Amino acid sequence: MATAAAGDSGGPRRFVPPPRAAVDPRVFAHPLFAGLQDFRDLLDGAAWPSIAALDTRLALHGKCLVEQDAALLADGLHYEARIAQGRIATRADNWHDLFNALVWARHPRLKRALNVQQCLHIDAMPPGQRNRAQAALTQFDETGVIVCVRDEAVLAAWDAHAWPALFEPPHWRSGAVAIAAVFGHALMEQALLPGRLLVGKCVVVPGDDEDACIAGVVAAISEGRALTDPLQLRPLPLAGIPGWHERQDASFYANTDYFRPLRAGRKYPPPLPVAL
Repeated sequence: MATAAAGDSGGPRRFVPPPRAAVDPRVFAHPLFAGLQDFRDLLDGAAWPSIAALDTRLALHGKCLVEQDAALLADGLHYEARIAQGRIATRADNWHDLFNALVWARHPRLKRALNVQQCLHIDAMPPGQRNRAQAALTQFDETGVIVCVRDEAVLAAWDAHAWPALFEPPHWRSGAVAIAAVFGHALMEQALLPGRLLVGKCVVVPGDDEDACIAGVVAAISEGRALTDPLQLRPLPLAGIPGWHERQDASFYANTDYFRPLRAGRKYPPPLPVAL
């Protein structure tokens, strides 16, 4: 799953992606990477793009990618505050930061909305402290997925963690439920290892117009109506989506370590109300 494994000390162990040369380019044909197909050359190529070349290629309009080095960090600014000034700290030869840059290019309005809200909360909190809204914003930034749903029965199955019912192929073929955007760059990094069982943290929007759903999420974040608490995010075992995993038989969906039962007392909010 997308959660970190426990280390020997009992604490989380950070995911270590494979070296660039070890990544099979065929992995980028997976539906999780559907939104990045315009940038396949930056992913498939044998060599890392330089930060300067990446910045020129992506042309982020008001934001620029700058190499994260000791000189940059000497300004003492918070990562998000630096972005508000127009500079996105980016590590060279780094999958996590490459995917972050590509998501900035693909969904700049979402990224800007998250940054504005993060900065508002940073300014409101004592130094070194974080609130639940910041946790929600960060979880969505790292592992976020926007899902369009237009069938109440599908939503009820998700509410109950009735996973086989949620993942019935006709629901996904008909558009009763659809992925509008895979947004989280940490999900993309972990998907470099084929077959990894990932969990997205989802904002759910009613309707079937994917662009309108994304625009609605941007508005809701900007207005402080969304991502104010991590409990607003719904977990979605992404390998359960038809066609997203190699083996999807009954025994696969019976794996309760991945397709987890609903926790007692856990209730999800209704889909995000947006003016579509």
